[in-house]
Amino acid sequence: AAAGLSYVGAYVINTYKSYDNFLQDKYALLPAVIIICVAVVMFIIGLIGCCATFRESRVGLGLFLAIILVIFIAEVSAFVLGFVYREKVKTDVQGTMRSVFEKYDGKNSESAVVDYLQEQLHCCGVKNYSDWTTTQWFNSTGNNSVPQSCCQQEAKNCTGHLDQPQEL
Repeated sequence: AAAGLSYVGAYVINTYKSYDNFLQDKYALLPAVIIICVAVVMFIIGLIGCCATFRESRVGLGLFLAIILVIFIAEVSAFVLGFVYREKVKTDVQGTMRSVFEKYDGKNSESAVVDYLQEQLHCCGVKNYSDWTTTQWFNSTGNNSVPQSCCQQEAKNCTGHLDQPQEL
């Protein structure tokens, strides 16, 4: 169980690193950190439980039960924090994404992050491709198109023009 929890927590943190430009609230990682801490403690407590079982110690097994209950409470609190912060993270991400999209010029580091995000998540814009119509980049190019990273991977001749939304 400790190995499984460690994997989940590490996966969330590793995934977060790819998108940390869009998340300003660092507390979004709190549930993942709690899960990893609980996994480490569970491993240590599991060893204590095994030793108490081999020695047939009632005190050791009672202590083991109490610690397992504390761990369960910590896991429930991590779940609640994740559930509570879900909407806050969503709102923060959308606001930050809009500000990063405003800085898009096709050349700077924020542009590379936006292109990476759209290619990895197979999406275009914050909610859809029409979000690009309000950006400075869209207005300055004047070619009525979105970045190439909005194109579907299977679309061969995609130009990003808004008159071909089926390719976006």
